[in-house]
Formats: sequence, structure tokens, C-alpha cells
Amino acid sequence: MDEQLLAFLSYLEQEYQYSENTIAAYRNDLHQFLEYLEQHVGVSLSAWSNVTKADIQTYLTHMKHKEQPYASSTIARKVAAIKSFFNYLSAQAIVEDNPTVEIESPKVKKRLPQTLSPTEVERLLEAPAAGDSAKNLRDVSLLNVLYETGMRVTEVVSLQLEDIDVEQATLSSPTRQGEARAIPIADTTLSLLSDYLAHGRPQLASDPTERALFLNHRGEKLTRQGLWLIIKGYARQAGLNTDVTPHTLRHSFAVHRLSHGLKLEEIQHLLGHANISTTQIYAQMEAADGEPPVATTTV
Repeated sequence: MDEQLLAFLSYLEQEYQYSENTIAAYRNDLHQFLEYLEQHVGVSLSAWSNVTKADIQTYLTHMKHKEQPYASSTIARKVAAIKSFFNYLSAQAIVEDNPTVEIESPKVKKRLPQTLSPTEVERLLEAPAAGDSAKNLRDVSLLNVLYETGMRVTEVVSLQLEDIDVEQATLSSPTRQGEARAIPIADTTLSLLSDYLAHGRPQLASDPTERALFLNHRGEKLTRQGLWLIIKGYARQAGLNTDVTPHTLRHSFAVHRLSHGLKLEEIQHLLGHANISTTQIYAQMEAADGEPPVATTTV
């Protein structure tokens, strides 16, 4: 990969605070595009100005008609990565004419996110409540923070001790644009966090300099994978017959808040969405008993 592509990936990480997984997806999609250009078009990695609209359209045709064609959603993601990259190159005056301006992504049918009903959420939140061990205190506060705030898994595991404002009853989390947003938390969740900080976290902590809010059994910052396993375990314990992930709680938070009268713009702020269009999907979710169709949307 050339310096400009590496600079672009660094730009996404620093300016938009994208997660490691998102950066890896961009890197993979753009690397595949570059390999195609080298093999089929003969464009040098350093000659971005030589890439034309026709080259990109040929690549789209290739993805649609290869021996194992990509799904429309995958192609749309790859086109979005290419568009973002050339927008960056254009803004940096590396290319004079952006070849992606008139490139359209394939239409992708939006599927509604999976949520839990309020009763199912209650069962999940109660699953770790029986016990006062450090693990129980951590897990019950962790699950409540996820549902109470609608935060992304990366945001939750990145929380530091100083991100809690007890007086204002808020948690501070940066948006993907780098700006911090204050997320209110209910008194019950604040009380659970206080119990964890007073009686649970000190038992887990092995390094007094560690500032991460949620720690694993080794006293280290809880990882994304660790958080996923925690939720999976309690979902089974609660007898939930669905695939529960951190994003399931995020979606449930949004839908339940909307049903209780919170404005879409307020939900947009709480979720940290840059555009209201991303949040509008929750306005479409009017399924019986609060259980919309299963999907894999990540917002």
C-alpha cells in the first residue's frame, strides 16, 4: 500500500475516531480495489490521477459477475470505501478530478435492526443481579450502562474513571467526529456504578494506574470480545432465544426511548450519529410487542 492510502487510514482513525475493525474493513476493501487495478487496468499505485470513472465501473461489474459474486450490501460497502478515499484525495489536491462523483452504489434493501422487548431487557439486566462478587457488581452495572446509554461496545470499553460525572449523573463519550457528548444516566444505574466502583472494581484492579472503568478478571481493561462473551452468557442465562449482542441493546435503547416520547434528534445525540438519516430507521420500527424483524444493521 502506498503512503497516500496509509495517510487516509490514519486520517479516518484520528479525525473520525473509527474503530480498529472499521479501519481494517477500509484497508481490506481498498487493498482489493488496488489489486484489481494492478491486475486488470495496469494503474500504478502512485498514479491515482490515472484512475477513471470507467475503471471503477469496470470494477463494479467485476464484483457483480465474478465466479462468486459479492452481495449488494458488500459491493455498496466497497463503493463507499472507494468514494471516501477519492474524496480525501480530492480534498488533499492529490487528484484534480474525482472519478467517483457520478458513481452510484447498488441499491441495498434496509433490514430493520433486532431489538429486545422491555420484558426481555428486564430479564437480561436481572441475570447477573444475584450476588455481590466483584464480577456480579461489574456485570450488572455494565449491562445497565449499555442499555441506559445506548453506547457502542467500543465506547463502553473505552470509558475511563474520569468519564463519570456523579454530580451531573452523566457519562462522557466522544463521538466519531471527536467531540465529547454527555449521556445522562438514571439514578439506579448511577447507584449500580457507585457500588461497582466502591466494592467491585477495587477487587479486580491489580494496577493502581489503570484508569479503565470496566476491568476483566486480570485487572486489565475489558476488551470488546470480553464484553460480547459477557452478554452472550447472560442472554443464555436469561433464557433469551435470540442472538443478543451489544448492538441489540443499543437498538433496544433507541426504540424504547422513541416509544416513550423522546424526539428523534435527542436520540441522534445520545447515539452519537453524525446524520439524522441514520437515526430515522428507528422511526420505522413498529412491530408487534416491540419485536421487529431480525437484521444485522450496525448503526
